Amino acid sequence: MSIEIKFPQNSVGLVETKFFDINDEIELESGVKFDSITIAYETYGELNETKDNAILLFHALTGDAHAAGYSSAEDKKPGWWDIMVGPGKTFDTNKYFVICSNMLGGCKGTTGPSSINPKTKKPYGVSFPVITIEDVVNVQKKLVDFLGINKLYSVAGGSMGGMQAMQWAISYPEMVSSVIVIASTSRLSAQGIAFNAVGRNAIISDVNWNNGNYYESSNAPDRGLSIARMVGHITYLCEEAMHKKFGRRFQNKDVPDFTFDVDFQVESYLQHQGEIFVDRFDANSYLYITKAVDYFDIQNKYNSLENAFSKTDAKFLVISFSSDWLFPSSQAKEIVNSLMKIQKDVSFCEIDSPCGHDAFLLEHEQQERIIKSFLNDIGGANE
Repeated sequence: MSIEIKFPQNSVGLVETKFFDINDEIELESGVKFDSITIAYETYGELNETKDNAILLFHALTGDAHAAGYSSAEDKKPGWWDIMVGPGKTFDTNKYFVICSNMLGGCKGTTGPSSINPKTKKPYGVSFPVITIEDVVNVQKKLVDFLGINKLYSVAGGSMGGMQAMQWAISYPEMVSSVIVIASTSRLSAQGIAFNAVGRNAIISDVNWNNGNYYESSNAPDRGLSIARMVGHITYLCEEAMHKKFGRRFQNKDVPDFTFDVDFQVESYLQHQGEIFVDRFDANSYLYITKAVDYFDIQNKYNSLENAFSKTDAKFLVISFSSDWLFPSSQAKEIVNSLMKIQKDVSFCEIDSPCGHDAFLLEHEQQERIIKSFLNDIGGANE
C-alpha cells in the first residue's frame, strides 16, 4: 500500500536533481581549456511544444540547483526560492518551464574544486582553474542547448544571480527575451571586494586549509569558512534589520559575562550561521565563487554599460531594495539609466524594505506582483 506524501499548497512537490555531462572542451576566460564538466540542474513545470516558455533561474553566492520543492519526503525545508517558484506563484510552473542549475565552481553537483579530477583521480582543490561569471554562463548555455531550447522566455536572478542574468543578455542576446535583475550590480564596489577578501583570507589562514588539499583529511578549514560566512551575513542584513532582530540584547541573560565568550544575541546568531554553513558548503568553492563575483565588471570589460547591452533586444526588469547597502539602489539605477540611454525596454522598481540585501529572498509579495506583471507583458508563453 503506497503512502501519499502531502506537500504544501502550490508546491512543485518532490523534485529530482539531474546531471548533464558536457563532452566538449570549454575555453575559460583566463585562456585555460577545461573539460569533463558535469552540471547539476532541476526543472519545474513542462516545456511546451514550441519550446518558448523556458525561464532560467540563477542562484546567489551559496545557492544550488534546488530552487523549489522537496528533494525527499523527509526534507524539512524546500528549495531556496520556493516562495517564488510553483503553481500560481511568481514563476508559475503551470505556465513556464523553470530551470535552475548549480554554477560551475560550486559544490552541489556541478564540477568544482571538490570534484574529482579525472587525470589525477583526486579532488581538484586549488588546481581548479579560476572562473568568471562569463564562464559560468557559457557552461549554462551548454545545458540550455542540451534541453533543446533556442530562446529563453526569461533569465532571472538575485545578487550574483542578477550578474548571470545580465551576462546572458550580453553573451547570448539572440537567446534571451527578457531579463530580471534583482538586488544586483554591474560591478562590485571596492567595499564589496573588501568583504570578500576578508572571507577568503579567513579560509586561507585556517591551519586546516593546507593550500586547498584538505579533502582526504579529517580536518577541514571549518573555522575559516565559518568566519567567512559570518562576515558575509553582516553584509546581507542592514543596521535597521540587525537592530530590530537583536538590538544590544544579551544572550539568555540580563548582564554581561565579562569574558570573551558569546555575550550578545547578534554574536550568537552569527556564530550559528557560520556553524551550520560548514555542513553544506565547500571552503574552496567559496574562494572561487567570491573571486568570480569580484572580477565581474561589465562596464570596464565592454568599455561602457551602453556598449555591453548594445546587442540585446531583451526587455529588462531591474529591482532594488531601499535598505540594501551591499548592492544599493544607486547601482541598480546605473544599469537602468544606461539601458535607457540606448533606448532599451527597461522597467525599474525600488522596494521599500528593512531586510537589507537578503530582501530578495524574503520580500516575495511585492516582487510577485511586479515580476508577474512583467512576465505577462512579454507575451508568447502559453497564451
